Parts: sequence; structure tokens; C-alpha cells
Amino acid sequence: MTEVCIIYDKVRFEEKALYDKATDKGLKAQLVDAKSITVGTDSKRADFALGDVIMQRSVSHYRGLYLTACLEFLDYPVINRFQVAETCGNKLVTSLVLAKNHIPTPKTKFAFSPEAAMEVIRKQGLPLVLKPIVGSWGRGVFPLRDEETANMIIEMREENDSPLSRIYYVQEMIDRPPRDIRCIVAGDQVITAIYRYSAETEWRTNVARGGKAELAPLTKELEDMALRAASAVGGGILGVDLMEDKVKGLVVHEVNNTVEFRGAATVSTTDIPGAMIDYAVSLVRK
Repeated sequence: MTEVCIIYDKVRFEEKALYDKATDKGLKAQLVDAKSITVGTDSKRADFALGDVIMQRSVSHYRGLYLTACLEFLDYPVINRFQVAETCGNKLVTSLVLAKNHIPTPKTKFAFSPEAAMEVIRKQGLPLVLKPIVGSWGRGVFPLRDEETANMIIEMREENDSPLSRIYYVQEMIDRPPRDIRCIVAGDQVITAIYRYSAETEWRTNVARGGKAELAPLTKELEDMALRAASAVGGGILGVDLMEDKVKGLVVHEVNNTVEFRGAATVSTTDIPGAMIDYAVSLVRK
């Protein structure tokens, strides 16, 4: 019997749903705290009892990323693979990969000093969006609508101790409806697509910030673009986020490695955790 191991550092709706769905399907399943695992260069897979396939669900990007490297060292199949997690966890790298694979994505500039960042902002023209290259839930994402605000935010970033704050990711502001689209992908299947609407008085569409979810029609164009984006970053179980540019059409702006689906589950007609578990099991049976 296949055993699925779900690794977490905080048990959320998603981890509980995956565990319950695995057991409902008659599989063995376990929830394991990432913080309880220790791996060494002399470790062997036989030293651990982590099942046949691992679903990496750690909230902490770096904890999940480097634990995945350790688990792959032990020859465990992990969803998602280290290379996928590393690419998706960094917006700069994701944007480069999307562009390299000719997937429509917002025009983005990268600068490596505050002076260069301000020069980019002046040349590109406002409004723009400034994002941290690592981060989730819309944290640290700022719309830049005037030069004074841009100067203040860049000054604030320079005072941050994190070296990643010195890397500036400046993106065009897409002329879109007050929503974006999230497609949840597992392998070569788009499980569901939802609209995420901004909360009142909020510019960002993240459900974590009060955004509202609504089922979106899964058109052939949307499906094809989501699958192309997922394939470009290396595949697996992913959340592909797109915007509807009024001139350019669909553009992919982000691909999420440890995709949350609580909001999607409230409106989707598809069994999201069930499809994820089926994909995990399929990796073992290949």
C-alpha cells in the first residue's frame, strides 16, 4: 500500500485536507513536522520512515527548500522537487524562466542598487509595482504611483537587514479588472481555475488579505498557458497566477510552489486535494 508523507511546519486547512483525502482513498498517510527532521551527510533512506512519496508543505520557503534538498539526497520523491521550489520561490528567477520560454508575462526590470532602481522607475514611467523577490501573501508588494512614494519605499528597503532587499524587482502595472486568476495544476492537468477579487480598499488579490474567490471558466487558452507555465518551471503541483491585461490578454505573473487552496476549495466543483493525492501516488507507480 502506498504511503504518503505530508511534511509541514504549520498545520493548515490544506495539510489536513490532504491527509484526510489520502486516508479516504485507503492510503497510508502521515503528517510530519519539518522541524523534527534531522539529516546528515551519512544519512540513508533506511534511517527514516517517511513513506513512499513526500508532499513538501512547509510554510517557510527556506526551511522547505533545503529540507527538500536533504530528502532528495536520501532518494525520496518529493513534490515539488528542489529545482522547482528554488525557481518558484524567487520571483526574479521565475520571471526569467517564463520569458525564456516565451510565456507572456508582465515586463519586469531588475536593479541592484537604490540609484539604479530609481533610474529604472523614471525611465519606465509610473505607475509601477515594486515586489520583493522572495515572499508570499502579497507581503512587501507596493504600487508605485508617484516618485515621492517610490523614493520612500526604496529608502525603507535599504534600511532592511536582508540582502534580498537590495535587489529591486520593478514590474509594469497591468491594466486589469480588480481580480486575477489562479490555476491549480497537478502534472499535466489543470485541476481548477478561480478568480481572486481584491477586498474592498485593497489593491492586492490575495485571499490571505481578504480577497474573494469565484469559480473561473477554464478556457482552452487559459488551460494551455497554465500548463506551459507549470512545465517551464519544472512541473509538479503548482499554483499558476495570471492577469487579464486589457490589451495583451492573459499574462502569467507568478507560479506558486506550495500552493494554498482553501479559497479555491470553497468554490471549485473539483476535488482539489483528491487530485493532488492522485498525482502524488502516480509518481510512485510509474
